[in-house]
Amino acid sequence: MIDYAAAALSAVALLLLYTVHRWRNPRCNGRLPPGSMGFPLVGETFQFFSPDASFDIPPFIRQRLARYGPIFKTSLVGHPVVVSADEELNHMVFQQEGELFQSWYPDSFVEILGRDNVGEQQGTMFKYLKNMVLRFFGPESLRESILRDVDHTVCSSLCTWSTLPAVELKEAVSTMVFELSANKLLGLEPSRSKVLRKSFFDFVRGLISFPLYLPGTAYYACMQGRMSAMEVLRQVLEERKQSAHALGGGARPHGDFLDYVVQEITKEKPVLTEGMALDLMFLLLFASFHTTSLALTLAVKLLSDHPHVLDEITVEHETILNQRQTGNESDGDTVTWKEYKSMTFTSQVISETVRLANIAPGIFRKTLKDVQFRGGYN
Repeated sequence: MIDYAAAALSAVALLLLYTVHRWRNPRCNGRLPPGSMGFPLVGETFQFFSPDASFDIPPFIRQRLARYGPIFKTSLVGHPVVVSADEELNHMVFQQEGELFQSWYPDSFVEILGRDNVGEQQGTMFKYLKNMVLRFFGPESLRESILRDVDHTVCSSLCTWSTLPAVELKEAVSTMVFELSANKLLGLEPSRSKVLRKSFFDFVRGLISFPLYLPGTAYYACMQGRMSAMEVLRQVLEERKQSAHALGGGARPHGDFLDYVVQEITKEKPVLTEGMALDLMFLLLFASFHTTSLALTLAVKLLSDHPHVLDEITVEHETILNQRQTGNESDGDTVTWKEYKSMTFTSQVISETVRLANIAPGIFRKTLKDVQFRGGYN
């Protein structure tokens, strides 16, 4: 009996050792980059999702760059992954989009962003959704209406903040940008967008967290926030459909993005489904307010840390104000398209802020076939 038990334990131990060995040394038709696959199943997922308050390169990436170089292997949420911080390889990935690589996200990310989100679409459908968004948020719309609305919203917010003893900048900027986005996308006034804003803020707080769907976890709160937000979006979409039906199918009385969405999904043979429309609006709301508010908050910090840059950007803006006073072309107190295009230094400050902000620390792509890089790694 003892011999059988010992043999069984030995067999289990050997099986575990073999499993760990195979996990740490995945099969490949070639040579994989250096790195660690972590523990079986979980890989290095816990380390990847560790919170970090800085806007620098995340510690997970920074430590492995120092140890393995700009290309390394790991395992995240059950998937083998190659991480690249190599400029040449990243350029190749973008150049070979659709040929060697295509957009991909782990299942946990897909659940968060929606099964029908634009990032999951490929080929013709992706181009259709992209063109649909650009039709409303392209240069023409920016020049005709969005610039004016942004200018009005920012000036109004600054006036309100100036009456307060102190302002929690990140929270205030997030609220300002969200209300503007909700208005341009859905036609919602601030009073009505308040519930939707809370749902999105709950969603964002748990966005980068370990995907464990249990009450009390950050991921659970994130998913609850998403479900609440989607319920509001469904209600708004249904109201707009009824309004469009009453006014006639081709009417766009609100002039917002939701008008375009309703027009598309109510066609006789619609390409856009309601599920795709809801996921698209959810993703656009998230992308517009979350990334923009982060960049704006960081811009204020960076300008305060670099007073010479603040001085130069102030000179550029005061020059525009002085030109208005001398009678040159202007539109009252509203920034004109010509003034906007003349802010070259401001544009450089924004570009540098976005570069430093690390707003999107990484994107996912999957290979469609074996790819060899520099004659070495596969």
